[in-house]
Amino acid sequence: MDIRQIVMVSKLRDPIIKDLCELFEFEVAFNDPGVGHFGLENAVIPLGRDFLEVVSPVQENTTAGRFIEKRNGDGGYMIIIQVDEFETSKTLVSKKGIDIVWETDLPEAKAIHLHPKQTGGAILSLDWMNPRESWKWAGPDWEDHIAGPISGVDGVEIQSDNPQDMFDTWSEVLGNPKQNKDEKILYLDNTWLKFISDLDGRGSGVSAFSLKCNEVERIKQKAEDLKIIHNDTIYLGGMKFYLV
Repeated sequence: MDIRQIVMVSKLRDPIIKDLCELFEFEVAFNDPGVGHFGLENAVIPLGRDFLEVVSPVQENTTAGRFIEKRNGDGGYMIIIQVDEFETSKTLVSKKGIDIVWETDLPEAKAIHLHPKQTGGAILSLDWMNPRESWKWAGPDWEDHIAGPISGVDGVEIQSDNPQDMFDTWSEVLGNPKQNKDEKILYLDNTWLKFISDLDGRGSGVSAFSLKCNEVERIKQKAEDLKIIHNDTIYLGGMKFYLV
């Protein structure tokens, strides 16, 4: 079980995609027409064999649009965790009494989106792929678009006015993985989730992505030139980015 895809929401898709690709030297692999069902447009970018997606509302009264209004701007929106035992994950969600707001069941991909008001912090999606190393949401040729020095997702930081409660909920939903209870960190196989207090007054939500980077200092220098780094942390699209 690991974080496989992280998702940002932005009022406008193309400007933030341009900034992300300029800084991190990404290539967009796919624009999924299927997200039109949610009133959105998107872009999916490979980070090594993990993924970053940006979604933007193109219709009125979308969940994403309301989220932007609630948090006063762009930011983190969704976390997609790849699971090995899909039915086991569904059982844990049911036991916790959390509603499933969207579900798909295909031979090559199964997924459930959990109600964000009940999990808190972000839309949490639990996904299963066949074969395991594939990723349906990134299009048919995503491997041809792996580019730049970012090699994968390291972890995600989520803020809340009650981080302990959110930590406990996510822990139960994910089957009580290894954890640091004092620092409120859940350790998955190769990635982590950390729950912190709301530090900027924007309310509950994803506050930072930590990315694995092969050229940390060079990318930080690019961020310095673009004037989007402060105290060694990159700020872009309403998010903090840590590089490790």
